[in-house]
Amino acid sequence: MSDRRRLVMRALPKTVDARYYNRVRLALIRLGSPLRVELPELGHAVMVLCSREWVCLDHSRDERPLMAWRDFEVSSRDALHEPIRCTLELYHTHAGMLMGSALQALDRALAEQLTGQG
Repeated sequence: MSDRRRLVMRALPKTVDARYYNRVRLALIRLGSPLRVELPELGHAVMVLCSREWVCLDHSRDERPLMAWRDFEVSSRDALHEPIRCTLELYHTHAGMLMGSALQALDRALAEQLTGQG
């Protein structure tokens, strides 16, 4: 068991909007995996992406994890527009307040990187 697993304050069942999931998948295919994406809109937040999990880290605090989306349920996925079930792990008391903002900032950052990649 990793050190990060011991830090989980709370694990919640969640769904990720298909547009976020699809953009991350496209970025991992085109830009490589794992992929590190800075989220300047959220201060010192950084997202590290791979096919199994998306981890949001606080770069200013020795890259401590804030939250992670894991266990994406895609094996029975029938359509690209359907939300994806997953588990959201919270490692910080206030991480839940950043969840939506982090996904929006990630989406914008990836859209910019993919457009610039051309």
